[in-house]
Amino acid sequence: MSIELTLLIWSAALAVAYIVVQSTFYRMDYGVIFAGTPRDNERAPNKWTARGEKALRNFLETYGIFIALAVATELAGRSDGLTQWGAQIWFWARVAYLPAYFIDIPFLRSSIWFVSAIGLFLLFIGVAF
Repeated sequence: MSIELTLLIWSAALAVAYIVVQSTFYRMDYGVIFAGTPRDNERAPNKWTARGEKALRNFLETYGIFIALAVATELAGRSDGLTQWGAQIWFWARVAYLPAYFIDIPFLRSSIWFVSAIGLFLLFIGVAF
């Protein structure tokens, strides 16, 4: 199995980690009972709940692109050093992004996001050209 496909499989576990973090902070903030309701009249979330939601939303914004590029790389038989590096850069940057969202270091989160975007760019170049 290629590195890209292996990381695609592990990215599913990473997606679950993002969801678990978001839902845990949500339940800690609003309570388990409220989380089980239709959530009408929801108040503004606290800082941690909002960060968990934003981190998950940001992950999902790039996840589809990673899936498409990893699958295209596999189907086209185009796995090489460029696509392998791209997949690894994206994956490990997304691993680092989740805790970075909760750390108050200016520009850390944005820098990690930029690194993950470079990974997607490398994947795209490797499979498209």
